[in-house]
Amino acid sequence: MTHEVSITSDIDTLRAGAEAGNASAQYSLGNMYVNGRGVPEDDAEAVRWYRLAADQGVAEAQYNLGGMYDYGLGVPEDYGEALRWYRLAADQGHAEAQVNLGRMYANGRGVPQDYVQAHMWYNLAASRTTGEARDSAVEFRDNLADLMTPTQIAEAQRLAHEWAATHPREP
Repeated sequence: MTHEVSITSDIDTLRAGAEAGNASAQYSLGNMYVNGRGVPEDDAEAVRWYRLAADQGVAEAQYNLGGMYDYGLGVPEDYGEALRWYRLAADQGHAEAQVNLGRMYANGRGVPQDYVQAHMWYNLAASRTTGEARDSAVEFRDNLADLMTPTQIAEAQRLAHEWAATHPREP
């Protein structure tokens, strides 16, 4: 019983912060609605809170909002919107968003199919993450490379290098 009171009070505090414009609280509240943690599961409500945080530049919220559009959770499926939100997060160095951009370019979802762009995003993701996430990005990149010419691979590597030069990693 004490735990329930604590969750309710935490949610009230979080909601107050979110309603006051705190981006971190908005993002956290979105997560709570996606997972049904302390509130009823509600994808549309999660989208509302993610969007508020995403509009303030929270990369994780941008990534999650991209996923909501990508899979039609709480909003109509819209690959163009998914791509837009993933790109905003990816441009902040969010490796999972970079992988999803690679997937969208590789499959032509929301954009014309473009193996060079896909390879570039997979390569960037591989360079900015570790462990299983890195292994997956490397596998996606290498599988895609089997479908590309050496010239296309070189172009993708050049584009990745240019992007990395203008998007330094956070210290």
